[in-house]
Amino acid sequence: MLYYFLRYINELFNPPGMRVIEYLTFRASAAAITALLITVFAGPAFIRFLKSRFLEPVKEEAPAEHRKKKDVPTMGGLLIILAIEISALLWAKIDDPHVWLIMLAVLWMGLIGFIDDYRKVVLKIKGGLAGKYKLVGQVTLGLVIGLYTWFDPGFSVLLSKTSVPFVKQLSVDYGIFYIPVVIFIITAVSNAVNLTDGLDGLAAGNAAIVTMALGVFAYLAGNAVYAGYLSIPFISGAGEIAVVSMAIVMACVGFLWFNSNPAEVFMGDTGSLALGSAIAVIALMIKQELLLPVLAGIFFLETLSVSMQVAWFKITKWRTGEGKRIFLMAPLHHHFQLKGWPEQKIVIRFWIISILLFLTSLMTLKLR
Repeated sequence: MLYYFLRYINELFNPPGMRVIEYLTFRASAAAITALLITVFAGPAFIRFLKSRFLEPVKEEAPAEHRKKKDVPTMGGLLIILAIEISALLWAKIDDPHVWLIMLAVLWMGLIGFIDDYRKVVLKIKGGLAGKYKLVGQVTLGLVIGLYTWFDPGFSVLLSKTSVPFVKQLSVDYGIFYIPVVIFIITAVSNAVNLTDGLDGLAAGNAAIVTMALGVFAYLAGNAVYAGYLSIPFISGAGEIAVVSMAIVMACVGFLWFNSNPAEVFMGDTGSLALGSAIAVIALMIKQELLLPVLAGIFFLETLSVSMQVAWFKITKWRTGEGKRIFLMAPLHHHFQLKGWPEQKIVIRFWIISILLFLTSLMTLKLR
């Protein structure tokens, strides 16, 4: 909204330097600064409010080290969502469907996560929201995103086609499976970020790195010259995604001010599901969802570790009568925790891996 107001002032009075608001780089930077300032300055009061009502319940199966975190408030994801939505409203072109679809995804899954957290923390219902209801929320969001992008003429230039990483001029057409693919990716990525949210700063830091990379891809995909040179799909209007992406990145960075070890607040499912859905929707809209296993490799490995653990336990129990485990505990970060790695070391090492995967993803632009 601030963008439209400043543009109106520019058209009316044409003051010197006001045309800078039309530059994506300026608005992306402004959105990033706004999101950071909101989280950092609103954080202390917000945490005090959460402490009075929403203390994180400790899982019985969690490592012993987690028992000391019982007095840390959760639902800090509300602060992240607030920073993202305000920054996007101020600096992005909110009439652009790319923008409001991301904003919708953040609010939609943020609400599902909030209900889950509220049931666990306030109503003291073990397990929170039943998995089937979370799945309904994720599938419904995927259906809305899939149907809208399929039928809106603004997205018809590529329809169900997507680019293949590492290979030049190669695309895959999902055809009639496009909407199921959208549903699967939104469900998988939102759950993956949720699983990763188990150590101080782990989910927020990795989400910031992954979204930063997607913001770069969005900026390049929205520029016909860059897209043509790099052999990636040109998507008109995708540059606006970079503005929202930077708001997400710096909302996560600002949240780390309070969420880094020892954490003063947890994002809860409210934040992790919202961030996961945003990452999925951004990747889908810029046609880079097939790159996610590389770019979001930490989230992928965390999910894979849980799947492997559950599958191996069931197989061995069926064959021998006694279930066995591959990892000391899943998700993967708990395995290293039980091996004796300090929490800060696990988080920073996972961040380093994410940065390497970020750089590897950027390399795919030239490996084409």
